[in-house]
Amino acid sequence: MFRTAELKRKLPKEHYHQQVPQLREDLLMVQMELRAAAFPVIVVFAGVDGAGKSETVNQLHEWLDSRWLVTRAYGEPSDEERDRPEYWRFWRQLPAQGRIGLFLSAWYSTPILDRVYGHTSEAEFDGRLERIKAFEKTLADDGALILKFWMHLSKNAQKDRLRKLEKNPLENWRVSKRDWQHWEMYEQFVVAAERTIMKTSTGQAPWKIIEGYDERYRSTAVATAIRDAIRFRLNETAKASGGNGGADSARSKAPVPETDGLPAVTILSRLDMSQTLEKVDYDAGLKRYQAKLNQLQRVAREQKISTILVFEGWDAAGKGGSIRRITAALDARDYQVIQIAAPTDEEAAHNYLWRFWRHIPRAGRVTIYDRSWYGRVLVERVEGFARTREWQRAYAEINDFEAQLVERGIVLLKFWLHITPEEQLRRFKEREQIPYKAWKLTEEDWRNRERWADYELAVNDMVEHTSTQKEPWTLIEANDKRYARIKVLHTLCERLEAALAGISNHKVAKIAKG
Repeated sequence: MFRTAELKRKLPKEHYHQQVPQLREDLLMVQMELRAAAFPVIVVFAGVDGAGKSETVNQLHEWLDSRWLVTRAYGEPSDEERDRPEYWRFWRQLPAQGRIGLFLSAWYSTPILDRVYGHTSEAEFDGRLERIKAFEKTLADDGALILKFWMHLSKNAQKDRLRKLEKNPLENWRVSKRDWQHWEMYEQFVVAAERTIMKTSTGQAPWKIIEGYDERYRSTAVATAIRDAIRFRLNETAKASGGNGGADSARSKAPVPETDGLPAVTILSRLDMSQTLEKVDYDAGLKRYQAKLNQLQRVAREQKISTILVFEGWDAAGKGGSIRRITAALDARDYQVIQIAAPTDEEAAHNYLWRFWRHIPRAGRVTIYDRSWYGRVLVERVEGFARTREWQRAYAEINDFEAQLVERGIVLLKFWLHITPEEQLRRFKEREQIPYKAWKLTEEDWRNRERWADYELAVNDMVEHTSTQKEPWTLIEANDKRYARIKVLHTLCERLEAALAGISNHKVAKIAKG
């Protein structure tokens, strides 16, 4: 893949000065058009040390309008980043629609370095490359334009480049002992690079190899590729949307899908909705499980084990009441409740998972989602806010997202609170009569009842596709509020206890006995 010949591609100075004025004008024009478009541009720079990655990014900032550029470079993760899954720091810094993001030492850097230094096997390396492919596919499927540049030098050219930088008083800070160490390991880096490019260069996110020796050549080659790719996408988007640039079409409501009715038996229809709990048993259970949860969470915080709770369910199913019984047992400094509603303009300008990645808790903390990323396969599916291809691929995207949480050691619990249509109607009418609850009841709640069968089918598909061995759904029979709340608390304590069981800690054993 990488040529062994001493090719040092150059662009003569006179040709460079002839090309640059028009190139800069073109870049600014496509950037201006992009601002009104419904997709972001993600540009990834990787390659050998000394190949001009940083210098190229600096040049792009000079040629483009920096106000609409997002540039991110990654070093060793901070304590805050180590507390969370690896991709948290990348997700939260993705550019919004209409902007260009330039990424240095991003999601390719650590996997390649770990492989070169022998910290991972080839199979582990391939697994991490597959995770990268899944990440980029999620972004590309959502419309992101992804461009990846591998800035390359031959070994001799890299040596010349590093020496040249060292001799320049203004540039010698760029060269470190580590750069020379990597030069000694050049062959290992080439092997890892070739495998990386072979495994992750896809139609949606292709690699382009750029000779990095001559700064005039590499800058114009990268800038031209960015200009042409954005221009092509803008033209394609305009054709597809009838000439409005795609800004409206991406947010338009899809036709509401028609259903052929419910299956004879659904996952929800099999639940025993007659489950109840007497008040005396409820009071005793509430006291017991809240005390146990309090103790377990304090140990979890000491051990830096995070918890994420997802609450989904019918309107008036008791999600808020169950959440309050959980938070009553916790220190307010340890948890955050995230109420999910229609996305804000900022959230709508990013991939739908972006706003959920932002709220991943630090180690030892608890985040509770009152409604969640499952909106993509529930309300967005049923109401037509997501097109069929969008909610169908979301199952795999959600499974990958949750797998990353669990791999990081986060305890993830997903609750669906189920009530019957009759019980929901009773609660709606009750809410109408109680002043401090009436605000909860909206016209949308009444309208959603008319599509009960569509929602039940969506829930059935959701559980079938996303209830995995490591991230199972817990279905709560919630016609009786007392029964539902105790089942939620019992399940949470049970899962936390299991997560802490592997820790040699007398506190956990004492709690379990209690």
